[in-house]
Amino acid sequence: MTVVTRFAPSPTGFLHIGGGRTALFNWLYAKRHGGKMLLRIEDTDRERSTEAAIQAILDGLRWLGLDWDGDVVYQFSRAARHKEVAESLLAEGRAYYCYASPQELEEMRESARREGRPMRYDGRWRDRDPSEAPAGVKPVIRLKAPLEGETVVEDEVQGRVVWQNKDLDDLVLLRSDGTPTYMLAVVVDDHDMDITHIIRGDDHLTNGARQTQIYQALGWSVPKMAHIPLIHGPDGAKLSKRHGALGVEAYRSMGYLPSAVRNYLVRLGWSHGDQEIFSTQEMIDAFDLSSIGRSPARFDFAKLENLNGHYMRQANDEDLVTAMEDLLPELGEERHIGRKFAPVLRERLVAAMPGLKERAKTLVELLDSAYYLYAQHPLHLDEKAASLLADGRDRLTGIAAKLEAVADWNAASVEAVVREHAEAIGAKLGQVAQPLRAALTGRATSPGLFDVMEVLGRDETLSRLRFQVKDAPAA
Repeated sequence: MTVVTRFAPSPTGFLHIGGGRTALFNWLYAKRHGGKMLLRIEDTDRERSTEAAIQAILDGLRWLGLDWDGDVVYQFSRAARHKEVAESLLAEGRAYYCYASPQELEEMRESARREGRPMRYDGRWRDRDPSEAPAGVKPVIRLKAPLEGETVVEDEVQGRVVWQNKDLDDLVLLRSDGTPTYMLAVVVDDHDMDITHIIRGDDHLTNGARQTQIYQALGWSVPKMAHIPLIHGPDGAKLSKRHGALGVEAYRSMGYLPSAVRNYLVRLGWSHGDQEIFSTQEMIDAFDLSSIGRSPARFDFAKLENLNGHYMRQANDEDLVTAMEDLLPELGEERHIGRKFAPVLRERLVAAMPGLKERAKTLVELLDSAYYLYAQHPLHLDEKAASLLADGRDRLTGIAAKLEAVADWNAASVEAVVREHAEAIGAKLGQVAQPLRAALTGRATSPGLFDVMEVLGRDETLSRLRFQVKDAPAA
């Protein structure tokens, strides 16, 4: 048997981070077993489904590095097939026309509310002859669900889950306007696409029981099911907007690397011993459904940041510069960089990257920490840097002339000059280095000062230094 999984989002908004994890689990399981993952866009809700949302889903999956097999299937385009299946159940006596009016259904809901029980259709048209139907009422088609016994889902994550059939009513398969319901469409599509494993959130667990009944009525094999716990926020509540970013594209905009997000998501609810860091191939080789826990996973931004920092430190320097550049259409204008790095700036960024990436945890932090490389003249100093320079400006008097005399400009040669200058004025190295860093970078912290000076080069270093100490009194 070839394993076939599917990711089946509804295009009513962005690709939720929880949806990203569901897609990842489906992708990993298919890869682990040499199978296929298919992509189905469940766009039957025509009012809420949008092209922009579809594009956001496709872009989000691609950014995460998750591909799919074959063409994208659009559920709405299969409506005729769904209707055909509903009518076949009707012809076989496994479904029936229901003419209950909206008023009757509202009375059922009101009665259920009064009695404190879930709303269930009472089956009033289950065995009635359609000839008794009131004039002018367009019927729905309902499944003739079993009234006795149990419906069982042998779930790969949740274990054996049992529903009493008396608690499951006759669900609608086809609406009065001839359109299929979600329950029917999903079953028909999964069957026709030869899906062997349905891996999705545990908010679909009850749907698993209802869909099992449809499979059984059609005489089709039920795919294996695995319902994974949802992702909760740090406070234990269901992940929502108040917890921060929800859409995959938001994590991209916040400067996370797709490899780090993928690694973080795989560990949300799935464990493999004490291992935290996984290459993509290691994920594929190790992933199984039996190691997914039944409790909700808690999203921890601090942990994601630390993991992202790890991946940044391991990344190729030129690749990191390219990743930063990808964010410029969103972030570049406010930093006066534009939408692309100029060739000279790109060269400086690559040269500075070994020092820059040691401290940053996101690409946005990385871009901000590289401020000294793209800052406009005159260099703007933040509050801490301005204070350091005001306190130590006198100690920088005369250092520009000494630096100008350096023949071979590199980190070692400029360090020797700065040390010699500090010794000559009777100061500690830090008492010179701190105001010098402030003058050159506009910040109180930066990568190694002498590496900064090497990357800036002689002319830029001297230009910034002279601008900041031009009013210093003579030594």
